Amino acid sequence: MPHWSIGPKGNAWMDYTSQKPSFKIKKALRYIRLYGIRRTLIKIKGQYHMKKKFPTLPALENPPEKGGHVGLIGCGNFAFSNIAYYLKKNCGRVMRGAMDIDIHKAASLFKEYDLRYYTGDADKIISDPFIDLVYIASNHTSHAEYAIEALKVGKSVHIEKPHVVTGDQLKRLCAAMSESKGKVELGFNRPKSLIGRTIKQHLDSQTGPAIFNWFIAGHEIDPSHWYFKEEEGGRILGNLCHWTDFIFWLVAPENRFPITITPTRGEKSDCDIAVTYVFGDESIAAITFSAKGHTFEGVRERFAAHRGNVLISMDDFKDLTVEVVEKKHKVFSLFRDHGHEQNITNSYGMVRPKAGHIHPSCSVEYVWETGNLFLKTREALEQNKQIVLHPFDNSIVKKM
Repeated sequence: MPHWSIGPKGNAWMDYTSQKPSFKIKKALRYIRLYGIRRTLIKIKGQYHMKKKFPTLPALENPPEKGGHVGLIGCGNFAFSNIAYYLKKNCGRVMRGAMDIDIHKAASLFKEYDLRYYTGDADKIISDPFIDLVYIASNHTSHAEYAIEALKVGKSVHIEKPHVVTGDQLKRLCAAMSESKGKVELGFNRPKSLIGRTIKQHLDSQTGPAIFNWFIAGHEIDPSHWYFKEEEGGRILGNLCHWTDFIFWLVAPENRFPITITPTRGEKSDCDIAVTYVFGDESIAAITFSAKGHTFEGVRERFAAHRGNVLISMDDFKDLTVEVVEKKHKVFSLFRDHGHEQNITNSYGMVRPKAGHIHPSCSVEYVWETGNLFLKTREALEQNKQIVLHPFDNSIVKKM
């Protein structure tokens, strides 16, 4: 039987470091084809990073070496192989400090990416006067809490998904945004990908309501996984929020509301489920999320859409086909691209914009509406009932 482990940011993951050499080789070769050599190597390093234990923790300068202005809270696999990797690749040695409640993970990321310090205390990152941007990739229930504290002292934040796990957190996060000079970006990466942007461009060229269909094959997760802790929000908030946000983004703001959410489920409420959405302009979206076993190539996605004369089909953010009546256009990415690089570097641009480039941050309205959508999707599935959503009302934040 394969050996499974629990990853602190993302799905349950198979511990590839414990597999047979033949399995490791096959996995590495497949990932080279999907992601290229450099990304595959850092993904492999990420597996060993998750298990790293130092006999003696690395020494630190006191006070820390000068330089860097980016902080990181949460040093799991995603932070190691995506956030830190893409920041260093595109922005240079800009990271200053890293924090994790597991000090060995913070130390491992510190060593790999040549940071100025590491810590087990988030307050050190938040109160550091040299840090103006904080990437938050900790456990889900802490995302909003860290973000709120950072916003209170004027820092900008990139919040990995989900940005909240409760309605109270959503209200307090939006209130903090409205009172802070800091900016906010969310970790919804798919709209930033080339294929995601191409899909929206072609759908926006047409008029009238649309039909969207997502099929997602995710990993099976052990019932003891931390995703299933009540306070962490389960798989709807941990996984499905990616696709609720994407379909929300595809519909023009003036056409979104009211949104009617209709769940379809068996015994379980957050995996092996389907949910449909009817938007204000009568666009319809259906998401089917299956988690019945291990997928060798990671999460698999298939998307289809139809609006006006445009017919779209997409597989795994690698292959896209756009048909407009007799014309057929194909977009093929050499490597699978979910938009992580663009999303992470776009957030960096909030505080260090490139000349001639605009890096818009998220509005309070968008943070509220996309958060409320996945929170109410979870509620609809848990209670097995239909729910109708209405647009953001600023009076909710003013009452905080």
